[in-house]
Order: sequence, then C-alpha cells, then structure tokens
Amino acid sequence: MTIETDEPPLTVDELAARAGVTVRTVRFYGTRGLLPPPVIGPRRVGHYGPEHLARLELIEELQRQGMTLAAIERYLAQLPPGLDAHDLAVHRAVVASWAPDTGETVSREELRRRAGRPLSEEDVRRLVAMDVVEAAADGGYRVDSGLLPLGVRLLDVPLSQEVILAARTALIEHSRAAAQELSGLLREAVAERDARDVRSLTAQMRPLVVQALLTTFQRSLREELRLWLSEAQTGG
Repeated sequence: MTIETDEPPLTVDELAARAGVTVRTVRFYGTRGLLPPPVIGPRRVGHYGPEHLARLELIEELQRQGMTLAAIERYLAQLPPGLDAHDLAVHRAVVASWAPDTGETVSREELRRRAGRPLSEEDVRRLVAMDVVEAAADGGYRVDSGLLPLGVRLLDVPLSQEVILAARTALIEHSRAAAQELSGLLREAVAERDARDVRSLTAQMRPLVVQALLTTFQRSLREELRLWLSEAQTGG
C-alpha cells in the first residue's frame, strides 16, 4: 500500500490517537489483516495514511454496533477492493446510522480534535448546514459521530454548499423510496413468522442490505461519471 496524499503521514502513535484507540489495538488489527501494513519509511518507521485511519474508524464503528471480530472480518472481506478514505468514510456513516442515536455534545476544542484539523467559523457553519453538527445551548456542539468524518471531508470538495445540500436531499429521497420498497418485500416474506424470528432475520439482513445498496450505488455512480467524462471529451 502506498500513501499518496497531501496530508502528512501518521506514526502508529498518531494514528491511534486520532482514532481514539490504543497502539496495541492498532497492531492487533494489523496482525489480523483488518488493517493494511504501514509504509515503511526512513529508520524503519511505519507510516499510515488516511485510508488506514478511515478503515480503523470503520472497524471501531462496527464494534460499537455489537459485531464480533469474525463478523467484522467477513464484512471487510466483502468490501469492493481499492476503496479510498472517502469510500470508507461513507461506509462508516452508513454503519453508524444503524444506531438509533449516534450524537453527543462536545466542546469546540473536542470538535476540532475529532475533525483532525482546524475548523474555521465557516467550516462549522457548513457542518451545521449538513446536519452533521448542531449548536448546543451550553456553547458546545451536538455532533453526529458517524457522519463527522464524511462531513469534514466534504469541506474540501470544490462544490458550493447549495450543491452539496441538493445532493443530500436527492439521496435522502431516493434512499427512503428504496427503504420503503425493501421493507414491503421483507414484510411479505416474514408475515407468518414468529416475532423473535422476524427480529433475528432483520438484524441479519440489515447490514447486508445496506452494504449491497451502498456497493451498487458506488458502481452506478462510477459508471455515470465515466459516461459523463467520455461525453465531455468527445464534445457530446
């Protein structure tokens, strides 16, 4: 794995601190193959990049949702190859959405620490507009911990806030339509089953359905972008 980014590489201590875990945890995940090996730099020091951090945050989120290590290994093995930090952040945001409430109130300094970068007043306003951050009465901020990494990355996307919010609205509308249709299919399939069986089946199906939807969307978007670029190059 190579690290090609404008961000400075992280040592294992810095990676652990950014993710809020111990160095021992990082090394353990590495031995299990859940984290790619670091890039070895001068003096044999391992360097980690954004993909390492994003994957580590995804693993921690999966654990918070109650998944076993074996289940996490299966989940990661089913991810499409070559996912970058942005793709992994999207997966983490989806996983975090399984929980009924992932929000908590933090100080401005804690918000900056979790973002992993300085945040200007304009940055915070954009995060608020994206519903990632909400100003709290005590001067702190109510933060959706699952969406924060994705929201921070969107701050650097060269698109206006209006376009980003319009894209968010479109995604919500289509996601709700898909969820309603899938819910109807599942209700018909389990109509005659015991309530406990329904809960068990729902718990098993939920991560699989979400991952399938996300993977399908990524592939469709990649194809749409490829066609768009092809038309732009040919002047069509």
